[in-house]
Amino acid sequence: MSPLLRRDTKPDPASRTVTLIGKPGCHLCDQAREVILQVTGELGAAFEEKDITQDEALYRSYWEQIPVTLIDGRQHDFWRVDEKRLRKALAG
Repeated sequence: MSPLLRRDTKPDPASRTVTLIGKPGCHLCDQAREVILQVTGELGAAFEEKDITQDEALYRSYWEQIPVTLIDGRQHDFWRVDEKRLRKALAG
Protein backbone atom coordinates (compact mmCIF):
# COMPACT_ATOMS: atom_id res chain seq x y z
CA MET A 1 0.00 0.00 0.00
CA SER A 2 1.21 3.47 -0.82
CA PRO A 3 2.55 5.46 2.15
CA LEU A 4 0.21 8.26 1.06
CA LEU A 5 -2.82 6.04 1.50
CA ARG A 6 -1.68 4.38 4.71
CA ARG A 7 -3.16 5.82 7.89
CA ASP A 8 -0.93 6.04 10.90
CA THR A 9 -2.92 4.47 13.65
CA LYS A 10 -1.78 4.49 17.21
CA PRO A 11 -2.20 1.30 19.22
CA ASP A 12 -5.02 1.25 21.70
CA PRO A 13 -3.44 1.28 25.20
CA ALA A 14 -6.11 -1.20 26.31
CA SER A 15 -4.67 -3.73 23.86
CA ARG A 16 -1.17 -3.48 25.39
CA THR A 17 0.40 -5.55 28.19
CA VAL A 18 2.93 -4.20 30.66
CA THR A 19 5.09 -6.78 32.42
CA LEU A 20 7.11 -6.05 35.54
CA ILE A 21 10.04 -8.39 36.12
CA GLY A 22 11.34 -8.23 39.65
CA LYS A 23 11.73 -10.13 42.89
CA PRO A 24 10.28 -10.04 46.41
CA GLY A 25 11.86 -7.55 48.79
CA CYS A 26 13.05 -5.23 46.03
CA HIS A 27 12.16 -1.62 46.95
CA LEU A 28 12.71 -0.41 43.36
CA CYS A 29 10.30 -3.13 42.20
CA ASP A 30 7.71 -1.86 44.70
CA GLN A 31 8.11 1.70 43.38
CA ALA A 32 7.91 0.53 39.77
CA ARG A 33 4.77 -1.51 40.53
CA GLU A 34 3.02 1.57 41.95
CA VAL A 35 3.72 3.64 38.83
CA ILE A 36 2.80 0.82 36.46
CA LEU A 37 -0.44 0.03 38.28
CA GLN A 38 -1.47 3.68 38.22
CA VAL A 39 -0.75 4.12 34.50
CA THR A 40 -2.20 0.79 33.36
CA GLY A 41 -5.27 1.34 35.51
CA GLU A 42 -5.93 4.73 33.95
CA LEU A 43 -5.23 3.63 30.37
CA GLY A 44 -6.81 0.18 30.58
CA ALA A 45 -3.64 -1.73 29.69
CA ALA A 46 -3.10 -5.20 31.11
CA PHE A 47 -0.52 -5.72 33.85
CA GLU A 48 1.40 -8.85 34.77
CA GLU A 49 4.30 -9.51 37.07
CA LYS A 50 7.07 -12.10 36.87
CA ASP A 51 9.45 -13.12 39.65
CA ILE A 52 13.06 -13.77 38.63
CA THR A 53 13.51 -16.08 41.63
CA GLN A 54 10.96 -18.43 40.06
CA ASP A 55 12.31 -18.45 36.51
CA GLU A 56 15.94 -19.31 35.73
CA ALA A 57 15.86 -17.79 32.23
CA LEU A 58 14.51 -14.48 33.53
CA TYR A 59 17.09 -14.52 36.30
CA ARG A 60 19.97 -14.99 33.84
CA SER A 61 18.63 -12.27 31.54
CA TYR A 62 17.66 -9.59 34.02
CA TRP A 63 19.15 -10.10 37.49
CA GLU A 64 21.35 -6.99 37.27
CA GLN A 65 18.60 -4.79 35.83
CA ILE A 66 15.53 -5.39 38.00
CA PRO A 67 13.01 -4.06 38.01
CA VAL A 68 12.59 -4.45 34.27
CA THR A 69 9.51 -3.21 32.45
CA LEU A 70 8.34 -4.83 29.22
CA ILE A 71 5.61 -3.59 26.91
CA ASP A 72 4.11 -6.35 24.81
CA GLY A 73 7.14 -8.51 25.56
CA ARG A 74 9.76 -5.93 24.53
CA GLN A 75 12.02 -4.25 27.07
CA HIS A 76 10.93 -0.70 27.79
CA ASP A 77 12.84 0.27 30.93
CA PHE A 78 14.90 -0.96 33.86
CA TRP A 79 15.69 0.18 37.41
CA ARG A 80 13.19 3.05 37.43
CA VAL A 81 9.87 3.62 35.68
CA ASP A 82 9.20 7.11 34.37
CA GLU A 83 5.44 7.69 34.38
CA LYS A 84 5.42 10.10 31.42
CA ARG A 85 7.64 7.84 29.32
CA LEU A 86 5.44 4.81 30.08
CA ARG A 87 2.27 6.70 29.17
CA LYS A 88 3.81 7.85 25.90
CA ALA A 89 4.98 4.34 25.01
CA LEU A 90 1.54 2.85 25.69
CA ALA A 91 -0.24 5.50 23.65
CA GLY A 92 2.02 4.82 20.69
